[in-house]
This record gives sequence, structure tokens and C-alpha cells, in this order.
Amino acid sequence: MRIPNETDRLRRVVMIKVIDAFFKGELESRADHMPFELRPRGKGCSRCCVFKDRAVVKYRVMAALGIGAEDETDEATPLRHYAAAALGRQTPEPKFLSVLDIACDSCVKTRYLVTEACRGCLARPCSLNCPRSAVHIEHGRATIDYAACVSCGKCQQVCPFSAIIRTPIPCEEACPVGAISRGVDGKQIVDFDKCVHCGKCMRACPFGAVVERSQIIDILKAVRDGKKLVAMLAPAVAGQFPGGMERLTGAFAQLGFAGTVDVAAGAVTTTEHEARELVERLGEGERLMTSSCCPAYVETVAKHIPELLPFVSDTLSPMRYAAQAVKAADPDALTVFVGPCLAKRKEAADSPDVDFVMTFEELGALLVAKGMDLDGITPGATGPEAPAYAKGFANAGGVAAAVKLELERLAASDPAAAALKLDARQVAGLTAKSVKLLKLYAKGKLPGNFLEVMACEEGCVGGPCGIGEVKLSPPKRAD
Repeated sequence: MRIPNETDRLRRVVMIKVIDAFFKGELESRADHMPFELRPRGKGCSRCCVFKDRAVVKYRVMAALGIGAEDETDEATPLRHYAAAALGRQTPEPKFLSVLDIACDSCVKTRYLVTEACRGCLARPCSLNCPRSAVHIEHGRATIDYAACVSCGKCQQVCPFSAIIRTPIPCEEACPVGAISRGVDGKQIVDFDKCVHCGKCMRACPFGAVVERSQIIDILKAVRDGKKLVAMLAPAVAGQFPGGMERLTGAFAQLGFAGTVDVAAGAVTTTEHEARELVERLGEGERLMTSSCCPAYVETVAKHIPELLPFVSDTLSPMRYAAQAVKAADPDALTVFVGPCLAKRKEAADSPDVDFVMTFEELGALLVAKGMDLDGITPGATGPEAPAYAKGFANAGGVAAAVKLELERLAASDPAAAALKLDARQVAGLTAKSVKLLKLYAKGKLPGNFLEVMACEEGCVGGPCGIGEVKLSPPKRAD
């Protein structure tokens, strides 16, 4: 479940300001002023001082321009230079995440902490049950010797007053593959050889120190230059914006896009191919096939569970099939996938058919910056309505349900499909625990012959770049 917070709001407000300045032809002239507009003197601050707040905003603006803090070689470089670089580049940056070291709070190492709720009780189960004798009673309260503590959690489990709490490092806790960790200076760093671009660290950090590098300037430049862009809307868009596909189609037409397609149509193709592939694989004696439409999962397998790779479906994702259809109809069209997923940026970068990715956050900021109220947009014409099962791809369990329906359809004409006894299982959400579970599937130690895996617990609808419930306001020029 996505919980609205101030870091989401600030990230989106920065994006709105950047987009607004682009449309007004003022991106270079206004860029240097944005940290001051967002953190004016005398209006309070969220950090130690307004100057650090402004420094953090500077790097957020850079991320909105598609430039990472890691790219900075001279701290004195003004934002207008980065704005000029963004306006002048020909293709988006090949990196997708950035850690703002100045925003990182250098969180203390994960540990257990005795709070003031401790009563120094006679039972003292915390001390007696500690396997390393790390808990002692001093001055009537429990204390923990961190040199001896191994963070097993026994003391927390047995305390009758719940007086012992665990203080985690949120980004490290969220990462399912151990790709983010403290550097020698205490700041978090991402090991991109391990990173699967699931975006969990970005959502988990309460300081907003992990940000994505946006492609919005690249997309808007292509529209400005008269190129034919086609927006491909992910099924997860349902419930994110009012008015449905028709209103969004009308909105993209007003923004200068040449067309809009429903990626659910690609999900139909994915379903058909995946069901037939499952019949073929199991018919040839294989014991398991897993889904392949979640790029964060596929990357997890490639980097961390190579023994599971032979079981991953060869079927392309709905995004890929939708993009291929667009390119087949018009080879000159540029495809823009619109969804809530960070990992789709990586998948798109590896695909010859997908040119850009726009997140729901970026789309929301774009609509606000342009002052577009979807309720007042003239609905646009959409293609044939995709079946419900294809739209269900966005939800956890949706892929397995769609494959099951397709197998039932195939059974009427295909004896192999009729003979197949589907035993579908599901892993909803990548965590350190579920990664271990996937390794057991690879070894054949868990039941099931079809496994659906989604990086996000709710499925794509719970992606890290969704809108959530944060309310946005149009940008205002500083006087």
C-alpha cells in the first residue's frame, strides 16, 4: 500500500516546475532560481538549515532533468548548465537511479533499541533469553551491549512491554537483492551490478535520497520538434487518473502526441503466447515455467538466481508487443510507455521498439504544469476495448488468471492443452525472503508448474512511480 508523504510531494512539485519552465521556454533562465523558490528564506526548513534544503532541491532538479548527482564533477556548476545539457542531448541517459548523498541521513546500522517503555521488570526475559548475554540491567533498565549483540531479535520477542524496538535502514531493508548499502562515509550507494531497478529503495527512503532520472525533457523535446509520439498506456492506469482511457487519449492529443494505445492489447498477445509456450514446455517434460512480464523479476533471475533462468518464459511483455504493433503500423513513430514502473526504463533501454518511458508521476506533473483538468478534456477515440483479463495483468495474480482462461480456450481444439493440469502459484512482491523462495522453485522443492512473479506486492498497480494520493498544485512563478 502506498502511503502519501512529503518526499513524494516535493519530488512532484520539482517535476511540475521543470515542465512548466520547459513549456514557457524558460528552463535555462529559471533553473538556478528553483531551489530558492521552493525553499525561500524565512519559511522554515526540513533539514538543519535552509541552505542544505536548497542544496538537496538542486539535485532533485538535476534528477528531473535526467542528470544524476553522481555526474557532478564541480559543485559550482549552476543548474542552468545542466538544463542546457538536458535540452541539448540526443538520447536519454542510460542510467535510471541516482542517490543524493547530501539528502542521505547516513542512517545508523540496523539494531535493537531499548525505549523508555522498559520497566526493569523482575522477570527480565530479555536478559535471560539473549544467546550472547548482550542484554544487561543497569539502573533499573535494560541496556544492550552492541559489541556482543547479533541482532537476533530475541529480546524484542520476549519483552512483555514491547519496550524494545528494531531500528532498520529503510532502503537496505526494502532492497530484495542487497544492492544498496552504506559506503565508507556512511552514505548509501547502489551497486548497479546487483540492482534490479525494482524501485523499492526509492519508495522506502524517508529522506527521498534515492531518486529516478527522468526522461520527461527528452519526451517533451521530441513533441516540440514535431516527431510522431505514441503513448502506450499500461493497464495499471485504471484508478490513477479520472476519466479512463478516453480522457487520457484526449489529453495526449492536446499535448501533441500522434496517438494513444492501450497496452492491454499487448497483454492479449502475451497471454496467447505464454499459454502456448506453457503447453509446449510441459509437453516436452519440463516441470515449471515462470512468467516474464515483470522486468525487475527477470533481472533478478539473471543477476541473482541464474539457476531459475531456464524456467523463465520467452514470451515478451505486453509493453513489447504493444510497441511492436505501433512500429509495424508506422515505422517512424516513437513509442512512449506510460506506467508506474521504474524497471520498465531498463526494459525499454534494452528494446529496439520502446523509445521512452513516462511514469504516472511524470504524467501527473505534466497535466498539472499544463493546467489540464481531465474532467474537462474532450474524450478521444480509442481502439477496441481489451478484455477484462488483459487489463487484470496489472494486478497480482492477473497473469496467472489470464493464462488459465487461455488454456481453457485452447483445450477445445488442442489435446495437449486439454490434458494439461495447471498448478499455478504466485510470488507477489520481491523481498529477500521471496528471493530465497524462488531459489527453492529452481531446485524443484516447491509445488506448481506455472509461477507468476511480480516485483511489487499488489502487482503493477503498486509500482514505485504511481500517483498515490498526494495532491498537487499548479506551479507559481516567484516574483
